Amino acid sequence: MILKIARKQIEPDISVLEMEGKICMGSASQEVEWALADLLKQNRKKIIFDLSKITMMDSTGVGIVVMCHAKVKKAGGILRIAGPNGMVEETLKMTSVDKIMPFYPSVGGASENFQAV
Repeated sequence: MILKIARKQIEPDISVLEMEGKICMGSASQEVEWALADLLKQNRKKIIFDLSKITMMDSTGVGIVVMCHAKVKKAGGILRIAGPNGMVEETLKMTSVDKIMPFYPSVGGASENFQAV
């Protein structure tokens, strides 16, 4: 399955990128980067990546997540990861991504207690 990305809002100011499919080498990784760039252009600073429907992530996908975290942080924002499971969660933990950004079991959990940005 190709990567699908849907944008949602949690009022008043949290943006969610719901992803479904695979984040791996190729155009899928670029799509994630472009979707994030659009949010940053709109001055959105509280962002959640919903990975609950991601079935596979390779090293390129991990790199994209880390790069997106750095871009959001540089813009003065916060990126949170929601719903990673199975192989995706294992891959992110093996590569120590959980040490640089928090993981939450759901979008609801990730949206709670966002600090003022």
